[in-house]
Amino acid sequence: MRRNTAKERMLAGWPALGAAAGLGSPLAAELFSLAGFDFVLVDLQHGLWDETHSTAAFHQVCLGLATPMARVRQNDFYAIGQLLDRGALGIVVPMVNSAREAAQAARAMRYPPRGGRSMGPLGASFHGPDYLQQANEEVFLAVQIESAQAVEQAEAILAVEGVDGCWIGPGDLAASMGVDPSTPEGCRAREGAILQVLEACRRTGKIPGIAAGSDGRHWIELGFLFVTVASDAGYILSGAPETLRMHGR
Repeated sequence: MRRNTAKERMLAGWPALGAAAGLGSPLAAELFSLAGFDFVLVDLQHGLWDETHSTAAFHQVCLGLATPMARVRQNDFYAIGQLLDRGALGIVVPMVNSAREAAQAARAMRYPPRGGRSMGPLGASFHGPDYLQQANEEVFLAVQIESAQAVEQAEAILAVEGVDGCWIGPGDLAASMGVDPSTPEGCRAREGAILQVLEACRRTGKIPGIAAGSDGRHWIELGFLFVTVASDAGYILSGAPETLRMHGR
């Protein structure tokens, strides 16, 4: 079976750098992989993906060295299983606020006896003939901690068996806390909450992750390992104005 090299890297203590693909283009996801990112996150929560194109994206990511991952639309047993069956090797589950919700996500990720995932990985067969025997070890589950409630419950959430790590959503976290991260006070408050989650990861032995954007180096230096540092829309929105500026516009 294809190895989840991003997971291997993180378990060895090295940061895995990822790119989020939200524009619904399998080719853009492929280019991220060919460019050298460790994982490509197909974003079905906020992105413009349908089933056909997201399945194609998982396959095309594997033309490069990146691990195909996906953010599911919601914490749903069947939605998580479907993405795994179509070829995702990692799943990010949004808005997990309790240990009970984390356990629901963990159950959907792995085959019995470690979980309740249903047999039938038709779209994942390209990962290898031994997929059913190896999948439980290769898949990666990150729960999103992106609310004040989730921060308070972070250690209990991360202690759930089957949860491999987290992926902090700084934007939603700041909104939940009622702080403005563009101010020094709000920035300090949000960072304090993020560091609280990082400490919970250390106490539970789970992988800390964050949607870092342009702040990736800062969070990696603090110890985060599952880090998204780019997006397809972000490249266009930042690169296009810069190109116009260089040409006098």
